[in-house]
Amino acid sequence: MQYDLLYRPNFTLAKVMLEPAEEVTAEAGAMVTMSADMEMKTKSRGGIGKALFRSMAGGESFFQNTFTAGPQGGEVTFAPNFAGDIIQLQMAGNTIMSQSGAYIFDAGEIEIDTKFGGGKMFFSGESLFLLKIHGHGDVFLSAYGAVHMVELGEGQEYVVDTGHIVAFDESCDFKVSKPSKGFKSLFFSGEGFVCRFSGPGRVWVQTRNPAWLYQMMAQASNR
Repeated sequence: MQYDLLYRPNFTLAKVMLEPAEEVTAEAGAMVTMSADMEMKTKSRGGIGKALFRSMAGGESFFQNTFTAGPQGGEVTFAPNFAGDIIQLQMAGNTIMSQSGAYIFDAGEIEIDTKFGGGKMFFSGESLFLLKIHGHGDVFLSAYGAVHMVELGEGQEYVVDTGHIVAFDESCDFKVSKPSKGFKSLFFSGEGFVCRFSGPGRVWVQTRNPAWLYQMMAQASNR
């Protein structure tokens, strides 16, 4: 598989070139275009039970689509729901945790499960559950806006607004808390809950918060 990320970082389109009989699996609705002889099959990933839980708790679609190239190879393109970037992560037996809704597509032997993110995730306004991505291959995640990656050393701490998290290495410890002591900062600072990471590991951050878009849309509809 070869790929190219076009029109970055605001309106990224992932162009994927497949060899004959090569496959790529994607979230339902992510496909933009494909070669005429590309075969697409729709199925629940990991069985009905896992797919149902991933759909209800993790915000992913119940069914996913597998695209298989024809005898001459083929091309398929994907795009996220939000205007923003796409990042490619090479998986070599490691595990990545991502916000629900970030996953777009993957190629290789990749497993995707849903993991409880902690009770305080509820109060942060974000999903209670995270996606646990593991295996060997390539995984492509979406972000609202551009992506900023930070690599943390052993014991190094870093604070991220919960609405700006895209993904992080499983090796990172994290906890959700107020941005500072006392509730005044929570209600009057304009900042919500934050996630306090501790290394080692990588953290991927998106430059825009989807909650802002929802608020603007809600305000516009009430005018």
